[in-house]
Amino acid sequence: MNGDEEFFDAVTGSDFENSSGDFSEASQKAPGALRVDPSKSNGLGKVGERPPQENGVQKHRTALPAPMFTRSDFSIWGILKKCVGLELSKITMPIAFNEPLSFLQRITEYMEHVYLVRRASLQPQALERMQCVAAFAVSAVASQWERTGKPFNPLLGETYELTREDLGFRFISEQVSHHPPISAFHSEGLCQDFLFHGSIYPKLKFWGKSVEAEPRGTITLELLRHSEAYTWTNPTCCVHNVIIGKLWIEQYGTVEILNHRTGDKCVLHFRPCGLFGKELHKVEGHIQDKNKKKLFIIYGKWTECLWGIEPTAYESFRKQERRGESPRKAQLEKADADMAEAVPEAQDTVQVIPGSRLLWRINTRPPNSAQMYNFTSFTVSLNELPAGMEKVLAPTDCRLRPDIRSMENGNMDLASQEKERLEEKQRAARRERAKDEVEWQTR
Repeated sequence: MNGDEEFFDAVTGSDFENSSGDFSEASQKAPGALRVDPSKSNGLGKVGERPPQENGVQKHRTALPAPMFTRSDFSIWGILKKCVGLELSKITMPIAFNEPLSFLQRITEYMEHVYLVRRASLQPQALERMQCVAAFAVSAVASQWERTGKPFNPLLGETYELTREDLGFRFISEQVSHHPPISAFHSEGLCQDFLFHGSIYPKLKFWGKSVEAEPRGTITLELLRHSEAYTWTNPTCCVHNVIIGKLWIEQYGTVEILNHRTGDKCVLHFRPCGLFGKELHKVEGHIQDKNKKKLFIIYGKWTECLWGIEPTAYESFRKQERRGESPRKAQLEKADADMAEAVPEAQDTVQVIPGSRLLWRINTRPPNSAQMYNFTSFTVSLNELPAGMEKVLAPTDCRLRPDIRSMENGNMDLASQEKERLEEKQRAARRERAKDEVEWQTR
């Protein structure tokens, strides 16, 4: 297979151009072009009905149309055994290992805890703003917990748009390159209080028992009221036991968030699991000023919550721990009371240091999440297609991809056929561009 015929199929992207078929970045949608039953796909009502409203706000679906397809009959080892140490962007995986979302929709999950950005914008002090931004950066990877399915690779020119008036943002993303595969996104607050943008190029490698996604690309958050820009990159994500055993995920690496106006920096260490799993999911770090003086300590788990405390109180607590002393009972009782008030329905596995302040807590997942690819409530809504929406969406929007829609509806055979058809179309389109010496232009 030569370079023109290769399909870049990883959690990155692939190219696709205008050609005959149902899903095209330049074609106009025609009646019947998308084989979708809206009454089944939106989970909200019958064809022709307006989406349900609650207090004037659109009510989003709470479940997928069909339960998750079992992967027990498929062996990933048969596919990956020849790929140890290689980059996985040119390996086509069976659809059974996917989840019914495009990678562009996966990026949109950064916005689930967007309230942290709005909170940051309202803080008068730079230190308090950095605390909120740090919590937002950690929350952006929280939805990956127990998510072992692979999102569909965006086609070149594929887009995704989302406006959530209830959450106060609009979001748009596009697959802008196939070599290297790059997904670009831009979001803005509806109150013109922030901009959030960047490009993502995760590089995947297979290491025999695990698949590692190394983050590439810079993420930028701008707080417009304060003329501040914050930048960072995400930690490395690793999926373990891809050959045998129960799949599990960890994030590790150092994330540095820089405030370009003040010079303040937040350094967060996502701890690797370690030999006995004691460090699993842990996040520890601090905020420092431009002179590297520590201003605030941050700790917690990216799967649960994030807490913060003053450096002096943190060091005092650790000294007592090293001496084998227990903090005063009154302090522990007060910390427990604060924690219970913040979230009465759950108890942390994070040891809360007295005097700490809760910065962020993960949202509770729906009770049937395990049957829905471990999606959060926010994620479940990303691919819904209420009746009439297809008339206003761009023809390149990934909600209109027939392979993703078929998988969501539980039709795995049709989903696989559509995936293969789109792959062949994009290969043909790439060959045609190469023949005419035409370069792809982003929209």
